[in-house]
Amino acid sequence: MGKGSGYGKVILFGEHFVVHGVPGIVSAIDSTTDAVVKKIGKGISVKDERKTAKGYSEEKRLQQLESIERMLKAMGIDPKTPLSIWIGGTLPGFSGLGASAASSVAIARAIAEELGMTMPDERINQAAYEAEKAYAGNPSGIDNTAATYGGLMWFQKNMSGGPDFVERLHTPQPVEIVIGSTGKVANTKAMVEGVAERKRKNPQKYDPLFKRAGEIAIEGRKTLEAGDLKKVGALMNENHTLLQEIEVSSRELDLLVGIARKQGAFGAKLTGGGGGGCMVALTPGRQLQEKVAKAIEQQGFEVLRTMIGVQKL
Repeated sequence: MGKGSGYGKVILFGEHFVVHGVPGIVSAIDSTTDAVVKKIGKGISVKDERKTAKGYSEEKRLQQLESIERMLKAMGIDPKTPLSIWIGGTLPGFSGLGASAASSVAIARAIAEELGMTMPDERINQAAYEAEKAYAGNPSGIDNTAATYGGLMWFQKNMSGGPDFVERLHTPQPVEIVIGSTGKVANTKAMVEGVAERKRKNPQKYDPLFKRAGEIAIEGRKTLEAGDLKKVGALMNENHTLLQEIEVSSRELDLLVGIARKQGAFGAKLTGGGGGGCMVALTPGRQLQEKVAKAIEQQGFEVLRTMIGVQKL
């Protein structure tokens, strides 16, 4: 029996923009997807017992099977190998939390352990990136990197096909956040393709937005490392405006962002692919975190109370 885990994540700066080489900042959160794998039965069987948004498991089922096939190929494993896979853990299956990447990392680690393979984190990350193509089409690599390594990271995709640039960042102390789920399952692949198409057709509008997104990431890094959380929040708010401009937000996401800001969150923005999924609010201190979380729950939405900047989860 092989076991493995992968971290959930929030993108603080740069979703969608990172696909096109703009730098971004991602933080693992203190919630994980766990997997157990046994070499038994016939073919690939998956039992997914994660808490999920309504329709999440059904919507992702075919993508999940394709992701495992891609993963096995990347790991050099015969696709006919019988594998019984169980998926669970504390990370809910909400779009925007890197749930697919976390499960891919967890499954890859569990398969490697069950089959007696020695796979360092670098190879696990590569296998998870291949698996992510089933969910995102052209993934940036930011989700699987966070799921594999944890912590807070600066990320920039190598547009020439070489290794991506990843640098670990540090905050003075971990910071409380609230993640609010719209309850809508997002199609990340469609959202990524839509942005690329609109950018191609309207560079006059999109190029300045992408340039500003890069500047925000650079400013965000400086303020995070300095512990200037008020400025971090203001930059998150501006990042959300850019995401609205590239048409990846939604009515529900904007509603959650508005609730969080009204309750005193330092900043709030969508996180992940958009079109549904989740919003993240910066809420330093347990008191503010609880105030924002309860206000969102009172409107009928699910929340996750968690932290960023935790270096060892």
